Amino acid sequence: MLFASLLLADCLTLGADASAQTTPPVAPRHVVAITFDDLPYVNEGAKTPVQAAVAAQHRIVQALRCGHVPATGFVNEDKVQALGPVGSRLLAEWNKGLLALGNHGYSHFDSNDLDVAGIEREIVKGEATIRPMAATAERGISFFRFPYNHVGDTEARRAAIGQVLAAHGYTLAASTIDTSDYMFNTAYEHAFAARQTAEMKRITRAYLDYSRTQIAYYDQLDRKVVGRDVPAIMLLHVNRLNAATIKPLLELFRSAGYRFVSLAEAQADPVYSAMPSVATKYGPMWGYRWARERHVKIDGRLEQEPPAWISAAVGDAAK
Repeated sequence: MLFASLLLADCLTLGADASAQTTPPVAPRHVVAITFDDLPYVNEGAKTPVQAAVAAQHRIVQALRCGHVPATGFVNEDKVQALGPVGSRLLAEWNKGLLALGNHGYSHFDSNDLDVAGIEREIVKGEATIRPMAATAERGISFFRFPYNHVGDTEARRAAIGQVLAAHGYTLAASTIDTSDYMFNTAYEHAFAARQTAEMKRITRAYLDYSRTQIAYYDQLDRKVVGRDVPAIMLLHVNRLNAATIKPLLELFRSAGYRFVSLAEAQADPVYSAMPSVATKYGPMWGYRWARERHVKIDGRLEQEPPAWISAAVGDAAK
Protein backbone atom coordinates (compact mmCIF):
# COMPACT_ATOMS: atom_id res chain seq x y z
CA MET A 1 0.00 0.00 0.00
CA LEU A 2 2.83 2.41 0.84
CA PHE A 3 4.51 1.81 -2.53
CA ALA A 4 1.18 2.35 -4.33
CA SER A 5 0.56 5.59 -2.42
CA LEU A 6 4.01 6.90 -3.25
CA LEU A 7 3.51 5.91 -6.87
CA LEU A 8 0.23 7.83 -7.11
CA ALA A 9 1.84 10.92 -5.59
CA ASP A 10 4.76 10.69 -8.01
CA CYS A 11 2.43 10.30 -10.98
CA LEU A 12 0.48 13.37 -9.92
CA THR A 13 3.72 15.31 -9.62
CA LEU A 14 4.90 14.04 -12.98
CA GLY A 15 1.61 15.05 -14.56
CA ALA A 16 1.93 18.55 -13.14
CA ASP A 17 5.47 18.84 -14.50
CA ALA A 18 4.43 17.55 -17.91
CA SER A 19 1.61 20.08 -18.19
CA ALA A 20 4.10 22.88 -17.72
CA GLN A 21 6.09 21.85 -20.81
CA THR A 22 5.65 24.06 -23.85
CA THR A 23 7.39 21.90 -26.46
CA PRO A 24 4.77 19.99 -28.46
CA PRO A 25 5.29 16.20 -28.63
CA VAL A 26 6.67 14.66 -31.81
CA ALA A 27 4.24 12.38 -33.65
CA PRO A 28 5.51 8.79 -33.12
CA ARG A 29 7.01 7.20 -36.23
CA HIS A 30 9.20 4.53 -34.60
CA VAL A 31 8.69 2.00 -31.82
CA VAL A 32 11.02 0.90 -29.03
CA ALA A 33 10.90 -1.72 -26.29
CA ILE A 34 12.60 -0.75 -23.03
CA THR A 35 14.50 -3.49 -21.20
CA PHE A 36 16.54 -3.55 -18.01
CA ASP A 37 19.20 -6.10 -17.07
CA ASP A 38 20.61 -7.14 -13.69
CA LEU A 39 17.46 -6.89 -11.60
CA PRO A 40 16.86 -6.30 -8.76
CA TYR A 41 19.95 -4.02 -8.72
CA VAL A 42 23.44 -3.91 -10.15
CA ASN A 43 25.90 -5.00 -7.48
CA GLU A 44 28.60 -2.44 -6.77
CA GLY A 45 31.22 -4.12 -4.64
CA ALA A 46 30.84 -7.15 -2.41
CA LYS A 47 27.67 -6.05 -0.61
CA THR A 48 24.51 -4.88 -2.32
CA PRO A 49 23.24 -1.60 -0.78
CA VAL A 50 19.63 -2.39 0.12
CA GLN A 51 18.52 1.23 0.43
CA ALA A 52 20.06 2.09 -2.93
CA ALA A 53 18.30 -0.87 -4.56
CA VAL A 54 14.93 0.12 -3.11
CA ALA A 55 15.34 3.77 -4.13
CA ALA A 56 16.46 2.90 -7.65
CA GLN A 57 13.62 0.44 -8.18
CA HIS A 58 11.07 2.95 -6.94
CA ARG A 59 12.24 5.72 -9.27
CA ILE A 60 12.46 3.47 -12.32
CA VAL A 61 9.16 1.68 -11.74
CA GLN A 62 7.21 4.85 -11.03
CA ALA A 63 8.59 6.56 -14.16
CA LEU A 64 7.61 3.58 -16.31
CA ARG A 65 4.15 3.28 -14.81
CA CYS A 66 3.41 6.99 -14.84
CA GLY A 67 4.52 7.16 -18.45
CA HIS A 68 2.54 4.02 -19.39
CA VAL A 69 5.76 2.48 -20.70
CA PRO A 70 5.93 -1.32 -21.11
CA ALA A 71 9.25 -2.76 -19.97
CA THR A 72 10.90 -6.11 -19.31
CA GLY A 73 13.27 -6.61 -16.39
CA PHE A 74 15.84 -9.39 -16.67
CA VAL A 75 16.71 -10.97 -13.33
CA ASN A 76 19.88 -12.49 -11.90
CA GLU A 77 18.77 -14.86 -9.15
CA ASP A 78 21.97 -14.38 -7.14
CA LYS A 79 21.19 -10.65 -6.93
CA VAL A 80 17.74 -11.48 -5.60
CA GLN A 81 19.29 -13.66 -2.92
CA ALA A 82 21.86 -10.99 -2.04
CA LEU A 83 19.03 -8.63 -1.06
CA GLY A 84 17.20 -11.20 1.05
CA PRO A 85 13.41 -10.76 1.38
CA VAL A 86 13.68 -7.28 -0.16
CA GLY A 87 14.82 -8.80 -3.44
CA SER A 88 11.63 -10.70 -4.15
CA ARG A 89 9.47 -7.79 -2.97
CA LEU A 90 11.14 -5.53 -5.51
CA LEU A 91 10.63 -8.05 -8.30
CA ALA A 92 6.92 -8.25 -7.49
CA GLU A 93 6.55 -4.74 -8.90
CA TRP A 94 7.70 -6.12 -12.28
CA ASN A 95 5.05 -8.83 -12.24
CA LYS A 96 2.04 -6.64 -12.90
CA GLY A 97 0.60 -4.18 -15.40
CA LEU A 98 2.84 -3.25 -18.33
CA LEU A 99 5.98 -4.57 -16.63
CA ALA A 100 7.25 -8.12 -17.12
CA LEU A 101 9.97 -10.37 -15.77
CA GLY A 102 12.66 -12.08 -17.83
CA ASN A 103 15.47 -14.53 -17.04
CA HIS A 104 19.09 -13.31 -17.03
CA GLY A 105 20.58 -16.43 -15.46
CA TYR A 106 21.40 -17.38 -11.89
CA SER A 107 24.59 -15.32 -11.96
CA HIS A 108 25.97 -12.80 -14.40
CA PHE A 109 27.74 -15.62 -16.19
CA ASP A 110 29.71 -15.60 -19.42
CA SER A 111 28.44 -18.29 -21.79
CA ASN A 112 31.84 -18.29 -23.51
CA ASP A 113 33.32 -19.79 -20.34
CA LEU A 114 30.78 -22.58 -19.78
CA ASP A 115 29.89 -25.79 -21.52
CA VAL A 116 26.32 -26.30 -22.68
CA ALA A 117 25.37 -28.17 -19.51
CA GLY A 118 26.67 -25.28 -17.42
CA ILE A 119 24.69 -22.78 -19.47
CA GLU A 120 21.55 -24.86 -18.99
CA ARG A 121 22.10 -24.94 -15.22
CA GLU A 122 22.36 -21.15 -15.17
CA ILE A 123 19.09 -20.86 -17.08
CA VAL A 124 17.21 -23.26 -14.80
CA LYS A 125 18.62 -21.85 -11.54
CA GLY A 126 17.73 -18.38 -12.77
CA GLU A 127 14.05 -19.31 -12.57
CA ALA A 128 14.03 -19.98 -8.82
CA THR A 129 12.19 -16.79 -7.86
CA ILE A 130 10.70 -15.48 -11.09
CA ARG A 131 9.01 -18.63 -12.42
CA PRO A 132 6.74 -19.25 -9.39
CA MET A 133 6.23 -15.50 -8.97
CA ALA A 134 4.99 -15.16 -12.53
CA ALA A 135 2.76 -18.20 -12.10
CA THR A 136 0.94 -16.57 -9.18
CA ALA A 137 -0.17 -13.85 -11.60
CA GLU A 138 -0.95 -16.42 -14.31
CA ARG A 139 2.01 -15.22 -16.33
CA GLY A 140 4.92 -17.00 -17.92
CA ILE A 141 8.60 -16.16 -18.37
CA SER A 142 9.05 -15.89 -22.12
CA PHE A 143 12.43 -14.23 -22.69
CA PHE A 144 16.00 -15.05 -21.76
CA ARG A 145 18.83 -12.56 -22.21
CA PHE A 146 22.42 -13.68 -21.92
CA PRO A 147 24.76 -11.57 -19.82
CA TYR A 148 27.15 -9.57 -22.02
CA ASN A 149 24.92 -10.58 -24.95
CA HIS A 150 27.22 -13.56 -25.48
CA VAL A 151 25.08 -16.01 -27.44
CA GLY A 152 27.71 -18.33 -28.93
CA ASP A 153 31.38 -17.77 -29.70
CA THR A 154 31.44 -20.79 -32.04
CA GLU A 155 28.85 -22.07 -34.48
CA ALA A 156 28.41 -25.27 -32.45
CA ARG A 157 27.86 -23.35 -29.22
CA ARG A 158 25.48 -20.89 -30.90
CA ALA A 159 23.36 -23.74 -32.26
CA ALA A 160 23.40 -25.59 -28.92
CA ILE A 161 22.34 -22.45 -27.06
CA GLY A 162 19.39 -22.07 -29.41
CA GLN A 163 18.34 -25.66 -28.73
CA VAL A 164 18.59 -25.21 -24.95
CA LEU A 165 16.49 -22.05 -25.02
CA ALA A 166 13.85 -23.75 -27.16
CA ALA A 167 13.76 -26.78 -24.87
CA HIS A 168 12.95 -24.52 -21.92
CA GLY A 169 10.40 -22.45 -23.80
CA TYR A 170 12.45 -19.28 -24.11
CA THR A 171 12.83 -16.71 -26.85
CA LEU A 172 16.25 -15.06 -27.01
CA ALA A 173 15.89 -11.40 -26.03
CA ALA A 174 17.50 -9.13 -28.59
CA SER A 175 18.99 -5.68 -28.07
CA THR A 176 19.59 -3.01 -30.69
CA ILE A 177 20.66 0.09 -28.73
CA ASP A 178 23.60 0.22 -26.34
CA THR A 179 24.63 3.34 -24.45
CA SER A 180 27.48 1.87 -22.37
CA ASP A 181 25.46 2.86 -19.31
CA TYR A 182 27.61 0.61 -17.12
CA MET A 183 30.63 2.83 -17.80
CA PHE A 184 28.80 6.03 -16.99
CA ASN A 185 27.33 4.39 -13.90
CA THR A 186 30.76 3.36 -12.63
CA ALA A 187 31.91 6.96 -12.93
CA TYR A 188 28.66 8.16 -11.33
CA GLU A 189 29.00 5.75 -8.39
CA HIS A 190 32.57 6.93 -7.82
CA ALA A 191 31.44 10.57 -7.76
CA PHE A 192 28.46 9.66 -5.52
CA ALA A 193 30.71 7.95 -2.99
CA ALA A 194 32.98 11.01 -2.95
CA ARG A 195 29.94 13.34 -2.64
CA GLN A 196 31.02 15.21 -5.76
CA THR A 197 27.67 16.73 -6.69
CA ALA A 198 29.00 18.83 -9.57
CA GLU A 199 30.73 15.80 -11.07
CA MET A 200 27.55 13.74 -10.79
CA LYS A 201 25.68 16.40 -12.76
CA ARG A 202 28.46 16.50 -15.36
CA ILE A 203 28.28 12.71 -15.78
CA THR A 204 24.49 12.83 -16.05
CA ARG A 205 24.63 15.45 -18.82
CA ALA A 206 27.27 13.48 -20.70
CA TYR A 207 25.27 10.27 -20.38
CA LEU A 208 22.09 11.82 -21.76
CA ASP A 209 23.99 13.47 -24.61
CA TYR A 210 25.65 10.18 -25.48
CA SER A 211 22.35 8.30 -25.26
CA ARG A 212 20.78 10.76 -27.71
CA THR A 213 23.66 10.15 -30.12
CA GLN A 214 23.42 6.37 -29.78
CA ILE A 215 19.66 6.27 -30.35
CA ALA A 216 20.14 8.09 -33.64
CA TYR A 217 23.21 6.04 -34.62
CA TYR A 218 21.57 2.66 -34.14
CA ASP A 219 18.43 3.78 -35.93
CA GLN A 220 20.54 4.63 -38.98
CA LEU A 221 22.57 1.42 -38.66
CA ASP A 222 19.51 -0.82 -38.57
CA ARG A 223 17.91 1.00 -41.48
CA LYS A 224 21.05 0.57 -43.57
CA VAL A 225 21.36 -3.13 -42.79
CA VAL A 226 17.72 -4.22 -42.87
CA GLY A 227 16.53 -1.69 -45.42
CA ARG A 228 13.61 -0.45 -43.37
CA ASP A 229 12.57 0.79 -39.97
CA VAL A 230 12.67 -2.01 -37.39
CA PRO A 231 11.42 -2.02 -33.78
CA ALA A 232 14.25 -0.90 -31.50
CA ILE A 233 15.13 -2.63 -28.23
CA MET A 234 16.87 -0.49 -25.63
CA LEU A 235 19.34 -2.17 -23.29
CA LEU A 236 19.64 -0.59 -19.84
CA HIS A 237 20.62 -1.75 -16.36
CA VAL A 238 19.00 -1.15 -12.99
CA ASN A 239 21.62 1.08 -11.41
CA ARG A 240 21.92 4.38 -9.59
CA LEU A 241 22.52 6.43 -12.74
CA ASN A 242 19.52 5.13 -14.67
CA ALA A 243 17.35 5.68 -11.61
CA ALA A 244 18.46 9.32 -11.61
CA THR A 245 17.94 9.79 -15.35
CA ILE A 246 15.02 7.53 -16.26
CA LYS A 247 12.54 10.35 -16.96
CA PRO A 248 14.82 12.31 -19.35
CA LEU A 249 15.92 9.01 -20.94
CA LEU A 250 12.34 8.20 -21.82
CA GLU A 251 11.86 11.74 -23.05
CA LEU A 252 14.79 11.28 -25.47
CA PHE A 253 12.76 8.60 -27.23
CA ARG A 254 9.56 10.63 -27.22
CA SER A 255 11.32 13.66 -28.67
CA ALA A 256 12.85 11.46 -31.39
CA GLY A 257 9.42 10.22 -32.44
CA TYR A 258 9.26 6.85 -30.69
CA ARG A 259 6.33 5.19 -28.98
CA PHE A 260 6.85 2.46 -26.42
CA VAL A 261 5.85 -1.17 -26.96
CA SER A 262 6.43 -4.42 -25.10
CA LEU A 263 9.40 -6.63 -25.89
CA ALA A 264 6.98 -9.27 -27.20
CA GLU A 265 5.44 -6.77 -29.61
CA ALA A 266 8.85 -5.55 -30.80
CA GLN A 267 10.15 -9.07 -31.39
CA ALA A 268 7.01 -10.07 -33.24
CA ASP A 269 8.56 -8.28 -36.21
CA PRO A 270 9.86 -10.84 -38.76
CA VAL A 271 13.41 -9.52 -38.44
CA TYR A 272 13.53 -11.17 -35.00
CA SER A 273 12.09 -14.49 -36.14
CA ALA A 274 15.39 -16.31 -35.59
CA MET A 275 18.63 -15.88 -33.68
CA PRO A 276 21.33 -14.15 -35.74
CA SER A 277 23.11 -16.97 -37.53
CA VAL A 278 26.62 -15.70 -36.80
CA ALA A 279 28.91 -16.77 -33.99
CA THR A 280 30.87 -14.07 -32.18
CA LYS A 281 33.02 -13.99 -29.07
CA TYR A 282 31.67 -10.57 -28.19
CA GLY A 283 28.21 -9.12 -27.61
CA PRO A 284 27.46 -6.57 -30.34
CA MET A 285 24.03 -5.11 -30.87
CA TRP A 286 21.78 -6.91 -33.32
CA GLY A 287 22.41 -4.39 -36.14
CA TYR A 288 26.03 -5.50 -36.33
CA ARG A 289 25.00 -9.16 -36.22
CA TRP A 290 22.48 -8.63 -39.01
CA ALA A 291 25.18 -6.87 -41.04
CA ARG A 292 27.48 -9.90 -40.83
CA GLU A 293 24.62 -12.25 -41.57
CA ARG A 294 23.54 -10.25 -44.62
CA HIS A 295 27.08 -9.32 -45.75
CA VAL A 296 26.40 -5.60 -45.43
CA LYS A 297 29.61 -3.62 -45.01
CA ILE A 298 29.57 -1.50 -41.87
CA ASP A 299 32.28 0.83 -40.58
CA GLY A 300 32.04 0.41 -36.83
CA ARG A 301 34.47 3.28 -36.35
CA LEU A 302 31.59 5.64 -37.11
CA GLU A 303 30.02 4.75 -33.77
CA GLN A 304 31.10 7.23 -31.13
CA GLU A 305 32.77 5.98 -27.97
CA PRO A 306 31.91 7.38 -24.54
CA PRO A 307 33.92 10.52 -23.73
CA ALA A 308 37.56 9.86 -22.87
CA TRP A 309 37.13 11.46 -19.46
CA ILE A 310 34.42 8.89 -18.64
CA SER A 311 36.81 6.06 -19.52
CA ALA A 312 39.45 7.74 -17.34
CA ALA A 313 36.97 8.03 -14.47
CA VAL A 314 36.18 4.31 -14.80
CA GLY A 315 39.89 3.59 -14.56
CA ASP A 316 40.21 5.78 -11.47
CA ALA A 317 37.25 4.03 -9.83
CA ALA A 318 38.94 0.66 -10.35
CA LYS A 319 42.07 1.70 -8.49
